[in-house]
Amino acid sequence: MAEMKTYTGGCHCGQVRYEATTDLAQVVSCNCSICHKIGAVLTFVPPEQFKSLSGADQVKSYQFNKKVINHLHCPTCGVESYATGKGPDGKDMYAVNLRCVDGLDLSTVKAFPYNGRDA
Repeated sequence: MAEMKTYTGGCHCGQVRYEATTDLAQVVSCNCSICHKIGAVLTFVPPEQFKSLSGADQVKSYQFNKKVINHLHCPTCGVESYATGKGPDGKDMYAVNLRCVDGLDLSTVKAFPYNGRDA
């Protein structure tokens, strides 16, 4: 099992900041219409492993399709550094965009394809 680690990250302008604790064992590259357009590479964490450091009260929410995911973006720079919603098991979860994690080299992370386009 991979080691649990706490990562920090946020949007481009720094208004939205967070920390998330994960082992990066389950990372997906989703091809749904929004993830494809923003280039999201995601890992999923339960609420107790996610902490907003700033800007959570200012993010703008966007929903589409089945409206089960709240795509949250910074009102200043527009970057979606994370989303909230329900996992397949019905439990609350955070979807952390690993492209927004500070100093993470994505070439060291194995991302599995997920067919969100047809989900």
